Amino acid sequence: MLPVNDSTFTHAVFLLTGMPGHEGDYLWIGITLLLVYIILILGNSLILFIIKTDSNLHEPMYIFLSMLAFIDLCLSVATLPTILGVFLFNSREIGINACFAQLFFIHFTQLAESTLLLFMAFDRVVAISNPLRYTSILTLPRIAKMGLVCVLRGFVFIIPLPLLLKRYRYCQDNVLSHSYCLHQEVMKLACSDFTVSSVYGLSASLSTLGLDSILIFFSYVIILKTVLNLASRVDSVKALKTCGSHLCIVLLFYSPEISLSLIHRYMNSSSHLLQIILGYINMLVPPLMNPIVYSVQSTHLRGRLIRIFVK
Repeated sequence: MLPVNDSTFTHAVFLLTGMPGHEGDYLWIGITLLLVYIILILGNSLILFIIKTDSNLHEPMYIFLSMLAFIDLCLSVATLPTILGVFLFNSREIGINACFAQLFFIHFTQLAESTLLLFMAFDRVVAISNPLRYTSILTLPRIAKMGLVCVLRGFVFIIPLPLLLKRYRYCQDNVLSHSYCLHQEVMKLACSDFTVSSVYGLSASLSTLGLDSILIFFSYVIILKTVLNLASRVDSVKALKTCGSHLCIVLLFYSPEISLSLIHRYMNSSSHLLQIILGYINMLVPPLMNPIVYSVQSTHLRGRLIRIFVK
């Protein structure tokens, strides 16, 4: 790529994109997305409230669930202004620094959630493989340290992304293909060599999200091996049912995340609408479904929710 001289124009703003070709439906799409945001914010806030106020739920699994709800709320806050701004108010411009800040928080919360899902898999391994020592292994101080690891790991791996992007000039077309900023997209708008940023982004994804998914898979191998060795079929089914919620949210999180990452990097010729839809699924479906999945699976949570709404 040609070197950039001092006279090269650097865009001060990026232009966000909703769904090209569906501009006439933006109001209805925006209202639908607004309802989704309201439901997921209320759902995750309710999970936090119930776990905080009910001492019977102050157990490792529910503490991890409260952390997950908090992370989902943070992700929603990071994406809500620009997504609703594009569809409801046709507000497409985003400042370059605001874009860098948004992509940092999006990737940071996603990495923190991936780390937490790995810890939740460890929680299930301990609960099934070593139930008598469950509470002694997963103590409150240890869980707090795990939460700190989620934050620090996300910060250490993600903070280089906006710092690398700030070094580049953006003299090409400044239109993004989503209504929010992602590292992969912003990077490709640079008119200087972004090889370092590309290699680091891919390496960071593989060493975090990729590694987490592999470790979660092996966690379930251990769980399955333990369950198959149980003498009672009833106990085996009961043990597997405790993993159902976690397995569902793992699939909800990693499936669109991996698909979107591959499309952005290697399938630029694929359907642009497919990329956009996968992007919204990636941002909205896990935070929306996580509280629903756990409320359906957990008798304690379901009971508290029923008592709240019956009152």
